[in-house]
Amino acid sequence: MLKKILKIVGIVLVILVASLFAIPYFFKDQIKAKITEAINEKVDAKVSFVDADLSLFKNFPKATVTLDQLLIINKAPFEGDTLVSLGELNLNMSIKELFKGKDEAIQIEGVSSKNGFINIIFNKDGIGNFDIALKDNKAKDDGKSDPMLLKIQKYQIENFKFQYFDESSQVRMVIDSLNHEGKGDFNNSILDLDTKSTAKISLDMGKINYMKNVSLSLDAVLGIDLNQSKYTFKQNKALINQLPLEFDGFIQMVDAGQVYDLKFKTPTSSFKNFLGLIPAAYSSSLEGVKTTGDFTVNGFAKGMLTDTTIPKFNIAIASNNGSFQYPNLPKSVQSIVIDTKIVNETGIMNDTYVNLDKLSFRIDQDVFDAKANIKNISTNALVDAALKGTINLANLSKAYPIKLDKPLTGILKANVTTKFDMASVEKSQYQNINNAGTIGLTGFNYADANGKNMAISSALVQFNPSQVHLKQFNAKTGKSDLSVTGVLDNFYGFMFRKQELKGNFNMTSNQLVVNDFMTTATAPATTETKKAEPLKIPAFLNCTLTAKANTVLYDNLTLKDVSGKMIIKDEKVTLENVKTSIFGGTIGANGGVSTKGKTPVFDMNLNLNQVDIQQSFTQLEMLKKIAPLAGIVNGKLNSTIKLNGNLNATEMTPDLNSLSGDLIGQFLSTTLNANSSTMLKALSSNLKFIDLNKVNLNDIKAALTFKDGRVNVKPFDVKYQDIKATIGGTHGFDQNMDYNMKFNVPAKYLGTEANAYISKMSAADAAKFENIPVTAIVTGTFSNPKVSSDMKAVLTNLTMQLAKQQSDKLVKKGSAELDKLLNGGKKTETDTTKTNAQKEDIKKKAGDLINGLFKKKN
Repeated sequence: MLKKILKIVGIVLVILVASLFAIPYFFKDQIKAKITEAINEKVDAKVSFVDADLSLFKNFPKATVTLDQLLIINKAPFEGDTLVSLGELNLNMSIKELFKGKDEAIQIEGVSSKNGFINIIFNKDGIGNFDIALKDNKAKDDGKSDPMLLKIQKYQIENFKFQYFDESSQVRMVIDSLNHEGKGDFNNSILDLDTKSTAKISLDMGKINYMKNVSLSLDAVLGIDLNQSKYTFKQNKALINQLPLEFDGFIQMVDAGQVYDLKFKTPTSSFKNFLGLIPAAYSSSLEGVKTTGDFTVNGFAKGMLTDTTIPKFNIAIASNNGSFQYPNLPKSVQSIVIDTKIVNETGIMNDTYVNLDKLSFRIDQDVFDAKANIKNISTNALVDAALKGTINLANLSKAYPIKLDKPLTGILKANVTTKFDMASVEKSQYQNINNAGTIGLTGFNYADANGKNMAISSALVQFNPSQVHLKQFNAKTGKSDLSVTGVLDNFYGFMFRKQELKGNFNMTSNQLVVNDFMTTATAPATTETKKAEPLKIPAFLNCTLTAKANTVLYDNLTLKDVSGKMIIKDEKVTLENVKTSIFGGTIGANGGVSTKGKTPVFDMNLNLNQVDIQQSFTQLEMLKKIAPLAGIVNGKLNSTIKLNGNLNATEMTPDLNSLSGDLIGQFLSTTLNANSSTMLKALSSNLKFIDLNKVNLNDIKAALTFKDGRVNVKPFDVKYQDIKATIGGTHGFDQNMDYNMKFNVPAKYLGTEANAYISKMSAADAAKFENIPVTAIVTGTFSNPKVSSDMKAVLTNLTMQLAKQQSDKLVKKGSAELDKLLNGGKKTETDTTKTNAQKEDIKKKAGDLINGLFKKKN
């Protein structure tokens, strides 16, 4: 009996599980059709989703319909803008809803979504892109019910981003990393909704940032009256960063806008509240922190939020004689006074003002004071501020848990006042700007995690209405020293309106070691190495730097007497009249580097004057590729080089395969180093008539072009004694080459026997052999060259010409003797013997000539 029961139970379970898998396939198309119908009946926008799936497992015993990658794209006047993008949307319902008829509404009991983006835009006409409901509001008379009804019991969103932008007021708010969930019975018109929310919020008005990634959290029970669209705060706890707040009051939606009647305050007056307001990235745990004094935040917001008005509000932030000391830190911050009010008394946004009447603190005997007032914040902000005090930087990390690899030292002194309006800043109307005072720094010393030290012995910044003067900046780092002075012309426009930072600076140095300014941090072995970020020239910079340095050490190069001008503008660095002494001569440079495009590019003109060939073409990789002369040529060079190409985005070094340009050079007191060059050795062994060690290239001029990794050398002439050579061809950056060498060689260089034979000729006959053309082809690579020439053909041809010339003479002479004989003379035996001897002599001379041509000239 027990076996039968177990068997029956097993069969039922199998059928049940099989049903859970099978049912979604039967109802999937029906659910998908109802969703599509609901969207089409309600929305005037382009809506799409990749797929709709039905699951009985995800929220068992409830059924879950999942829409993947739901997109809502606006139509005109926001054509193409994304309103909503949801990675996943889940609709929860009772399983019995699946069995409803085609014309029956499906009731949704729960909604959840992940990885969403909601983008709200108001254009300059005040029209919002979220108004996508169909405008045809005619009552339905077909007797059909809505495809879906909302009977929500629970909802949840994960990892959402909400973006709001008003084009007319230039207000931008971003709520990122938003997680929110709520539970409540929306079947009732009056209910309590239990919610939990976390997010990070950023707020910009115009070009001024008021909040950036401020952490918010709120756990609240909201009393909701759906009939009156009223939401009342009941039990609640909010955190701004770590600052606790409690709310009391309500928000109500009405036709004209939103009604606010809210009060908020810190639940306690402990000074720890202030420390909690500091973002977590710059703070530490508050556990064990000793505090005295108080810190409170109190405020209210009451009134209507409409297109033209905001609620009146008053936020008071106050502390009197506060102090704090972190555990395990030797010093405390004392005498903290904060008196700040943010107020709007009219409901008009532009009437909002901020009064920082006092901000003061003391560490040991160093006191720091600040105050500021800001008015007209939404139109033309008026700023009046003052800063005065002294801070011993060494005490900062002793009083506050600043995350530093190495402690700071130095004394910062400030005494600055400023009064300006934003419109004057934007228009550079310096007569309306009143700045005065100085900020000085002495004895500053900082070492990073890699042990690199920066020491600023003195720095002084002076403020006046139109400019900020860097009166003094003397620093050392590693083996480098530098002194900088200069002027910033648009400091406030850069700080408050994101305008260009304009300036002119002068720098002098006895020695600059470029490596002292490079980052050499190495990631731990257990940490995955991140891809290096591309280097970008800041777009906000519009500065000129005139520099002079006695010595600059870069990689393996030592540059002396470096001077020139560097202009930084529009994401480009332009070099003007840069000069340096190096390689026994001088190099001048003009050109630019731009990172504005996707790939950094450069365009440079170089002027090399009397530089040592061996040094420059050994130590500069680019020159080595363009013209591999090191080890081949000794002496000096004058050259102009025009080149451009791409740069490695992370290291800013030239991409050699992208180089193009041209080079014109003139050799000075230059000789070939045949014994040290594999190519010259191969050439010398094939051309016996020339001693390459004795070739003088002085004043030889050559021109070449390069592109796509190939170098084309235009033919140029070389003179060796009375031998003329014309050389031209190509080679690649990969060292493959194809060169053609044409020589005009007098026959006298083709062996002693040829010289002896030619010496017996008449001047007219010898002149015919003054220039014998010889061609050599050089291929392969510079380290493994292949040399071929037409020497054999030349020598054979020369031999035939000499033999033919002598033969013609003998025939002519024999004809003359024959004439004599026919005319009665008698040929003697002596004459016959002489003629035979002359023939043998010609054969011997021709053979000796051929052999001699392949012997090296002494």
